[in-house]
Amino acid sequence: MSAEAGTHRAEALVPEGSPVFGRVVIKLSGESLLGPRTYGIDAATIDGLATEVEKVASAGVQIGLVVGAGNIYRGIEGASSGMDRATADYAGMLATVLNCLAIQNALEDLGAQTRVLSALDVREVAEPYIRRRAIRHLEKGRVVIFAAGTGNPFFTTDTAAALRALEIGADAILMGKNGVDGVYDGDPQTDPTAKFLPELEHREAIERGLRVMDTTALSLCMDNNLPIHVFGLDNEENIARVIAGERVGTIISTPRRAQ
Repeated sequence: MSAEAGTHRAEALVPEGSPVFGRVVIKLSGESLLGPRTYGIDAATIDGLATEVEKVASAGVQIGLVVGAGNIYRGIEGASSGMDRATADYAGMLATVLNCLAIQNALEDLGAQTRVLSALDVREVAEPYIRRRAIRHLEKGRVVIFAAGTGNPFFTTDTAAALRALEIGADAILMGKNGVDGVYDGDPQTDPTAKFLPELEHREAIERGLRVMDTTALSLCMDNNLPIHVFGLDNEENIARVIAGERVGTIISTPRRAQ
């Protein structure tokens, strides 16, 4: 499919005024930026993701982005090799800043207005994270890119995505996965009998130990009735499809109880 054809399809999936979400946080793994590479950032891959995000933002959806750093550095792996865990996690947070700047550049090349807000102080390249400032940027139609996780060691970027989504009043978290199209009851890459799960409750995902998000992030979402849509990024248009209300991947939610 040509880039032009893909663009027209994304526009058709999310025509102006029709998105089912007004404000979302999109969580991207660092690995989703690798493309065919084994390390770093693949320019074509990041351009494709940026094109999809820009089209959705142009449809009027307010978007926050949280990006991991697994393509560059993982704090927990640094700790396992002997580095102090807190130091390793800070290194991982700084690695997310690199990814955020790359995404910002790709989005702005497409004409999108963006702001990078960092939980760590790197004022030369990003604004400090302030909740009210983030909301104001969103209200002005800017794509807000949240860098440096929560700013604290021992917390993952999954937890940062849940925390930021709750702070800004997002309608949902959209989790783009690399290599899988949703949640399975096993690892589909090693277990051919793994069963796809189209719907789950937060509590079930925690109790079954499914590798969707870490338990801190899932608990935050469960306690605050925040739905999570998990889908594959093999088709970049999946972001637009989810926001248009199409059933893609797995939905994790907690039914509201009767008062």
